[in-house]
Amino acid sequence: MSSGTEHVWGLFDGQAAAPSITQSPADAAQEGTKLSPRLPSYQTHVPVMTVAVTRFVFLGLSAGASKASLRFFSPASPRYVNTHPFSRPIKTHSRRLYSTTAARTTRSFGSAVAVAVIAGGASLFALARSRDTGSPNPTAKAIVEAVPTALQTDSEPIPNFAKALEDLQAEFPESSIVSTDPSELYAYAQSAYSQFVGSPHTIVVHVRSTEDVVKVVKISNKYLVPIVPYSGGTSLEGNLSAPSAGSICVDLSALDKIIAINESDADVVCQAGVTWNDLNETLKEKGIPLFFPLDPGRGATIGGMISTGCSGTNAVRYGTARGEWILNITVVLPSGEVIKTRQRARKSSAGFDLTKLFIGAEGTLGIITEATLRLAPILPSTVAVAQFSDIRHATNAVCDILNHGAALQCVEIIDELTIKALNRYGTSARKWPEKVTLFFKFQGSDNVIQETSRYVQSVITKHGATDYQLASNEQESEDIWQDRRNALFACLAYRPGCQGWMTDVCVPVSRLPDLISAAKQDFEELGLVAPIAGHVGDGNFHALVLYADDAELALVREAVGRINRKAIELEGTCTGEHGVGAGKRNYLLTELGEGTVALMRTIKQTLDPHNLFNPGKVGNSFAN
Repeated sequence: MSSGTEHVWGLFDGQAAAPSITQSPADAAQEGTKLSPRLPSYQTHVPVMTVAVTRFVFLGLSAGASKASLRFFSPASPRYVNTHPFSRPIKTHSRRLYSTTAARTTRSFGSAVAVAVIAGGASLFALARSRDTGSPNPTAKAIVEAVPTALQTDSEPIPNFAKALEDLQAEFPESSIVSTDPSELYAYAQSAYSQFVGSPHTIVVHVRSTEDVVKVVKISNKYLVPIVPYSGGTSLEGNLSAPSAGSICVDLSALDKIIAINESDADVVCQAGVTWNDLNETLKEKGIPLFFPLDPGRGATIGGMISTGCSGTNAVRYGTARGEWILNITVVLPSGEVIKTRQRARKSSAGFDLTKLFIGAEGTLGIITEATLRLAPILPSTVAVAQFSDIRHATNAVCDILNHGAALQCVEIIDELTIKALNRYGTSARKWPEKVTLFFKFQGSDNVIQETSRYVQSVITKHGATDYQLASNEQESEDIWQDRRNALFACLAYRPGCQGWMTDVCVPVSRLPDLISAAKQDFEELGLVAPIAGHVGDGNFHALVLYADDAELALVREAVGRINRKAIELEGTCTGEHGVGAGKRNYLLTELGEGTVALMRTIKQTLDPHNLFNPGKVGNSFAN
């Protein structure tokens, strides 16, 4: 395979489909079953957008909206930790998640316009939830018994799961579509690797089309039942967990078709359940010299990648999902209406950029079912590696290189502890000096690569680099990069039997040494073992903080909180590529400010006034 399509899914790639703690590197190499995308015809139904999308503009102009809306959202729930690997859902391939999130109850804002539009909503779901232990397909009565109801008040509509189940079974009479099997209810609330144990859903619906999603959403609206979408199940921030009242999980993994490949236009139309690695494999098999360059981790689905605003190792060259790689998306809104955000043209100045409204929204505003993606040409590439005495010298070298326009596709940083783990537990016969190490990937013709290599070597030498090596051939290039891929498995093996908590902070590149230094100091002070790696070219790093018991877990939580706060203090973010989910919602008010958070809530409340899409995640649960 050309290195242009070989995307890293190793240590801490954004939303990576990481292995269980007990998995060996050899076992992990076998993971990720090959999908076989088909090319059927598909006609998207795109009705006229309702006035709901327009309303949030007026709401955003309401002078009193900011402070008033801050009162609508309950504090975040405690963070849970995945203490054991979860089994994969029976019906799904290895792929990725995206989630939806829900809006809140409405109260009056300072503006008369806002009051007229928003008043009359209701805060949802004060229900307690218990595990369904009945038969695989319980009756509506059994569901009611499994999810106790509370007395309804005028301000708290009660979801009616029994009626919702009846309607779903009538709408989808095939026994394989609607499930209340306890094993599925639990499995579809989990991620392949996460810091959280998800609460099980009440019902799982295995949809097959956009039209199926519409049917589920309309039943959700009718009975005020929350919805949590599932696609690949590899999120890291608790995106899949059911709210306390229960939920319908909409399984989108069967939406895995590549609808059209437009080679001459360098774009592709596909459903949300297609994984980026299978999309690129399909392009390669067809002899099309193009690829989709976003690489957040093997098994990521297009819907999840869009919903979390993903990136990956290629971000230094190709940017993130928030760039221009997503031309349009088909979305089912909380009302049940289907919209397509724009046409297939490379650029457009027509109206609001609604595509970007949904990118990074983590499904809080709608369920993505289809997308049109830009493709990039595959270019020759090779890799190089160099060692440094510390993080600061390595980062300064990268800043110097990038600011002079070197043709880099990737530049990754690995600290000395990760190198030590690789030397002990990696699959490569190569042994690296136990120093801070940069992995470069150069891109272009042979002449460009050689010129770039000479320039990079001259720059990094000024910053104290040693042992610079440029791969001499394609096999050596693959072998060097394989060590980067295997870093996660080696780090997990470094403390056998331990769990790992993964961080995801990002700062301006020049501030990265300050952040990593502070993090290392915190780890040392708290007595924690935490290998570090990251995408140094865009200031994003991940620590895998290892812990063996609850006492160490408490220290991990303390360290993670310090790192998140430090990143924000350094003009950065608590999440560079994994998303907010339930795990980082407490930090958003500090990071974004009251006015920005309030406007996000206003948009959410307008599109989803009954708070049905993935309650408890992102915007509807920011801390006050």
